[in-house]
Amino acid sequence: MTAGPSKKRQRVQHSASTSRHSSVIPTIDCSSLPDKSSTEVSKKPLNLRRNTSFSSIAAFNDASTADILLRLYLEVTPFDSSDSEFLTSSDVQIYLHSHVLRRSKYFSALLSDRWQPQKDDDSSPLRLGFGVPAAHGSMDNHLAVLELLYVDDMTEAIDSAKTALDLLPVALKFLFEDCVKSCVRFLEAVPWTDEEEKRVMNLIPFLQEEESRELLSRVSPGRNDSCEEMLQGLILAAIHNYPNMAFVKAFVAKLLKDFSSKESAKRVLKRAFETSLKVVKESLEEYSSPNFRGDHNETEAIQRLNLHTAMTNAKHLSWLVERMIELRVADVAVVEWSEQASFTADLQRAFRDDAWRGIVPGFPSVLLRCTSKLANAVAAGTILATKQVRKKLVKHWLPVLLVSKDHSPLLSSNKNLCMELEETFLRIISTLPLSDAQELLQQCLSFTRNVDDCPHLFKAFNTWFRRAMHPPQPEKL
Repeated sequence: MTAGPSKKRQRVQHSASTSRHSSVIPTIDCSSLPDKSSTEVSKKPLNLRRNTSFSSIAAFNDASTADILLRLYLEVTPFDSSDSEFLTSSDVQIYLHSHVLRRSKYFSALLSDRWQPQKDDDSSPLRLGFGVPAAHGSMDNHLAVLELLYVDDMTEAIDSAKTALDLLPVALKFLFEDCVKSCVRFLEAVPWTDEEEKRVMNLIPFLQEEESRELLSRVSPGRNDSCEEMLQGLILAAIHNYPNMAFVKAFVAKLLKDFSSKESAKRVLKRAFETSLKVVKESLEEYSSPNFRGDHNETEAIQRLNLHTAMTNAKHLSWLVERMIELRVADVAVVEWSEQASFTADLQRAFRDDAWRGIVPGFPSVLLRCTSKLANAVAAGTILATKQVRKKLVKHWLPVLLVSKDHSPLLSSNKNLCMELEETFLRIISTLPLSDAQELLQQCLSFTRNVDDCPHLFKAFNTWFRRAMHPPQPEKL
């Protein structure tokens, strides 16, 4: 009898019928199998502990008790290479037992439909044939699964993800449910390499829903926003929870840079930016307009806490702005930063008060560094901001720069930051209508340190005067 594997490995319920395997039509093979083309199994056995009723009655490849002689042969297609070593291997004959084979629903259906009781005087085993794909390792995998029919505990044989993935397709083909469950259970419990994960996904369509559920849960998010939730958690952890924040921030920054969905990263960064900005504003508002009563020491402690909270979250803002600019998603941050008329007024009042200097002397520098990063991105065209956004960005944050220069000892020594932000504001002013530029340029006179040290300011005013005095003539356009 010759039986080939189904072209479409379909899972079926236990049944004596082979109608769901219509491509497998076994027939009685009355001719003897030539010894020259077939060899009996001589491979080293799996060395499995046979502690079941199957092994107590019969042994794998035991010719003395077998009633089935199964021939495994390589199925060669026109596309197979004729000089491949595994294609020239001899066919394999294995002595098996029908009552053991019935653990496989495929063989159970085959034998129950086709089995003909032999005569008492005919002790020769029934001959069956089964085609094995001509692929590397395929014959060994089929032999291994057939040997597993003789054991109940398969944990010794299935000891790696590779082994489980090698045996599972054969177990599915034979409808050997115990082996399928053992392979799936092992794959559920162990890590996979990237290549093994691809193999698992290729086998998922052949598994029943309950068998594939745990495997799919490893690669399928439970909710549509799982990725954004994970990113949000990573960002919060990076800026709040770790003592070695520099390393963690660098790690999360790389994850964000390599993240495939820019829109998801944008939404997550926007929420984190808005949250940190809100904390800075509320803390500064509490400092500028305290609404509590108490003794002097208690009041001072609360004020210090408010300033430290504002300073900490301002540093978070600076890191978030860098990430948003790096990913080219900082347009929402620029719009939000340009709308801070009330916040910048609070900053000016706070910076004119000397009390903050001994608590958070670097606070103005951190905020102006955020402003400088966003303004530079606007001036460079990395962020395409509207005219109103560009105007309000300079209008609200220019006074903060001027007040900070006068009242911040650290900022007065950080000339590079001041000069960079001044030049950036002047470049943005040059993009505005002349009337708006006229209003803002007059506020920039405080940029002067001495006549020879402000070429950027001279250039800005000369450009404005040139445009104002020599407007384009409509008839010459």
